[in-house]
Order: sequence, then C-alpha cells, then structure tokens
Amino acid sequence: MPIFEYGEKEIAWLSKRDKKLGAFIERAGFIERELEPDLFAALVSSIATQQISNAAADTVMKRFEDKFSLTPGCLGAATVDEIQSVGISFRKAAYIKGFCEAVNGGFDLEALRALPDEEVAAKLLPIKGIGPWTVEMFLIFSLGRPDVVSFGDYAIRKGMMNLYGLKELDRAKFERRRKRYAPYGTTASLYLWEAAVL
Repeated sequence: MPIFEYGEKEIAWLSKRDKKLGAFIERAGFIERELEPDLFAALVSSIATQQISNAAADTVMKRFEDKFSLTPGCLGAATVDEIQSVGISFRKAAYIKGFCEAVNGGFDLEALRALPDEEVAAKLLPIKGIGPWTVEMFLIFSLGRPDVVSFGDYAIRKGMMNLYGLKELDRAKFERRRKRYAPYGTTASLYLWEAAVL
C-alpha cells in the first residue's frame, strides 16, 4: 500500500506557522498512514463504516471482503439484503447499492484524480450516502491531497482541543487554525489525529 507522502518541507512550514503543533510534531515523530488507491473500494468502505468505531469498521470490512469482491460489477449484482448481511444498516446498504448503480451507469471515478478538491466534492456530494466527511476522507486517503482538515471529524476536533487546551471549539476557531496550516493541512491532520489520544 502507498502511504501519504510528507517530509521536512511540510514539517518546517507547520512548525514555523504554529509553535504548539511544531513541538508536538517533534515529540510524535514521523506518522505513516496508508492510502487506498482503489477509489471504488475506498468509497464503499467509507459509506459502510461512517459513524462507527474503528474496531466495528474493521469487522464490517472483513465481512465485506469475505463475502464480496469490492468491484462495481460484483456489488452491483448483489441485493440490498445481501449487502446488509455483512452487518450494516439497511440505509447504508441501500446507499452502497445506489453508488454501484451510479458507477455502473457511467460515473467516472478515475476522472476525479485530475480534478481540484472542490470539483471532487461537487461530483460526489449528490450521491446519497456521501457527505462532506466522506469526501474529505476520500481526498486524504485515496487521492492523497495535501490540504484537508475536516471539521466533521470528531478526532480532528478533539486533537485540536487537546493540543491547544480548548474546552470548546466552534467553527470560527477551527477555521482560524485550519488556515494557519495551509497549504499542508493534511500533514497537520495526521498529527491532530495523534493528539486526539493524548
């Protein structure tokens, strides 16, 4: 599996822009996060595992991979009930079925690789079951985009609160810090996830 690529340039930039984050990066060391280059499998996984724990997500995806080949053809041929049988809700199963139908009907996932972040979002958000958080995780973990910090991700917000000693974090405070991290927000996100478990 490829990993998200960052290095001294990104670390130096973030450390200069934000002393607290820089000190945390130095303590935490290099963080290696794998990317999922299979765009279809990545989105199916995101739809299936959103709003559940990491342990539950691992169980669901193991069942998925045991039962199905994660391809538009295989999942497209499955019924909603068959998809649901891996341990997800009927609604999520219906979303996955609808996503398969979109891809089998001509939605070009590979074309997303060449689009800017905003256009990727504009293409994906009309598909039921794909919301802003799913798009942001897709931008990070499949397309390897460099500047994504998700307000919708609880662990990102918790990491930011832990790192800066905040009791609450509204959108305005979040945005001020997100802008400070640009254009290397994704590298900052890796460390905010780490800071969430402090």
